Amino acid sequence: MEVLIENFGAVAAGFLMTLRLLIFGGIGAMVIGLLVATARISPVASLRAFATGYTELIRNIPLVMVFMFMVFVLPLIVPERPPYEVLAIIALAVYTSPFVAEALRSGINGVPVGQAEAARSVGLSFGQVLTIVILPQALRMVVPPLINVFIALTKNTSVAGGFFVVELFATARQLTNANGHAVISILVGIAVLYLCITIPLGLIAGRIEKKVRVLR
Repeated sequence: MEVLIENFGAVAAGFLMTLRLLIFGGIGAMVIGLLVATARISPVASLRAFATGYTELIRNIPLVMVFMFMVFVLPLIVPERPPYEVLAIIALAVYTSPFVAEALRSGINGVPVGQAEAARSVGLSFGQVLTIVILPQALRMVVPPLINVFIALTKNTSVAGGFFVVELFATARQLTNANGHAVISILVGIAVLYLCITIPLGLIAGRIEKKVRVLR
């Protein structure tokens, strides 16, 4: 652990980068996932087809390929390359969004159909039914699975370490390369820092799941 203490600044910077990737990647995934989930239940057939194709395509390709596209291909398309951190956030958001969309869709499907029919019978539009009646109930049910998605996202941030972003995984690699005699202690320390993020998320999911079970 002496190596981690001596390199506290680098470890802290890597930990904060991992948190930034998680927070901003998670926000992006929520926005895209909500749009995709809405499109999948839309009455417009073309939107449903696009959302289904997007979901099946993205969730069935490796995360590394998404990163490779963002880091090596996207800069050839856009006039000015964004920072690698931004590209990593976009890659994580895009890759995670289908899993968020499926979690949201499962919650939406869990809301009794009669409630949507009753809302439509009083003249509410599709958007109003979704935002006023369906989503408030669905979100309460899908919080635990969504947190599990974000736990997976936390671990997926380590892939960014292979694409010019210095987060926890990249920091661990740098420290082990420079301190071969302390590889085990370095890896254990870095693993504990990941657990400092994932364990609280798991506890939150458990507490919310218990509350939802009582409300049901």
